[in-house]
Amino acid sequence: MLTIALLAAALVQGPPRFTDPERRAKLESAFPKLDRIFEEFQRRRNAPGLVYGVVIDGQLAHVKAMGVRNRATGDPVTADTVFRIASMTKSFTALAVLKLRDEGRLSLDDPVSRWIPEIGKLSYPTRDSPPIRVRDLLTHTAGFPEDNPWGDRQLAIPEATFTQWLRKGIPFSTPPGTAYEYSNYGFALLGRIVERASGAPYRDYLEKRILAPLGMKNSTLEPSAVPERLRAMGYRLSNGQYQEEPSLAHGAFGAMGGLLTNAPDLARYVAFQLSAFPARDEEDRGPVKRSSLREMQQAWRWNELTVEGADKAVVRGYGYGLAVLRDRRFAHMVGHGGGLPGFGSYMLWLPEYGVGVFAMANVTYAAPFVAAREALNALDATGGLVPRKLSPAPVLTETRDRIFRLWQRWEDGAADEFAADNLYLDRPKAERRSEMEKLKAEVGICRAGEVNPENALRGSFRLDCENGGVRVTFTLAPTIPPKVQYLSVDRAAR
Repeated sequence: MLTIALLAAALVQGPPRFTDPERRAKLESAFPKLDRIFEEFQRRRNAPGLVYGVVIDGQLAHVKAMGVRNRATGDPVTADTVFRIASMTKSFTALAVLKLRDEGRLSLDDPVSRWIPEIGKLSYPTRDSPPIRVRDLLTHTAGFPEDNPWGDRQLAIPEATFTQWLRKGIPFSTPPGTAYEYSNYGFALLGRIVERASGAPYRDYLEKRILAPLGMKNSTLEPSAVPERLRAMGYRLSNGQYQEEPSLAHGAFGAMGGLLTNAPDLARYVAFQLSAFPARDEEDRGPVKRSSLREMQQAWRWNELTVEGADKAVVRGYGYGLAVLRDRRFAHMVGHGGGLPGFGSYMLWLPEYGVGVFAMANVTYAAPFVAAREALNALDATGGLVPRKLSPAPVLTETRDRIFRLWQRWEDGAADEFAADNLYLDRPKAERRSEMEKLKAEVGICRAGEVNPENALRGSFRLDCENGGVRVTFTLAPTIPPKVQYLSVDRAAR
């Protein structure tokens, strides 16, 4: 038992950490640039008002409000002004579904008809179409048609009307599970599933079980619950004239886009999503498990590749109520936009960097994604946007030491001791020894550097030598104890 415990300890890798003591100051130096980015966006999009914020390490590090919340009164936007965030609501609905899943009250693989029998007689597009599952709704793969223009006007429909629609059926554009197609209707169905699985109205469940535990006390699904002095009025620009859009009450489609919030509350939400990273041992503290947050921030369906020049390719996917993006600079960006008549918003964060940006504006379909991405570029230019650094697991350090001892003095017994059974089958031991000794003669006396871990079982290190450097890369096998299955020893680039 002691041996097993020691082996387990050798595999334990501490959570990655930020190591630059100047990181926060570097990032903060970009705030004036970010102010200009969003001021220009507000001007270009003719938004009466806008507020944006930057979240760093769980805190609202910067917030800037500009313009007016109400054109009639001239009242300015402040950090406390409440905006409707439209489809950014979808990730909150996904959180509610995952919370119910974690509590054992539903499964993502449940057929939707289990919770909404009204759709039990859907006319599927093909005989071999599978029944729609809960996860199909979460990832926009149920086969329903894209419905943004229509869905945006359905927020306030009564539940009874929604039930009548369901009984009539839903048309399909593709067979379930075969393609991504953005569906507000699907998230309205998820709202009803939350009600049926929880036994509470969707609004009550979201506000009491998700928003309240996060401290989002100024967020609600009902516009009339927001004091008039705090509520941003929504506007549409038509023929050069602003027209006020009516504030639709919460209804059956609220789960797809009805949430209202302000900058401090939205910062709490972005911070909560970021808090899921890195995976670690400490107790969960939020309303939904960190592992479930990480689950919803993975791309379960890739849907688009955008190329804007040789170095500006962006791949877009969808998780559970969240978009997942990657480009040449950032391998994992997460966020979502929101657009309704009268409003436009976006939130975008970098899980491995602990940083997020969001913006809310009160003009139809403002879509501040480009401004949010430019803000990340400005933060990156400071040199402070660096991912957490992994600490090497003890087994990696031990393996580094064994390889270095072999480098200093080759012994067949030592070479056999750390090798997985494939290592010398893939490349003969004598050949490896000959190559190592030849390289050693070229570079002279060496000193082993620190291990640079890629994960708990893969790493590299550098030998700094009299006549240059050597790069050593190794991967451990899935054995107990882990042994070296891959080993590369090469002259390092100068």
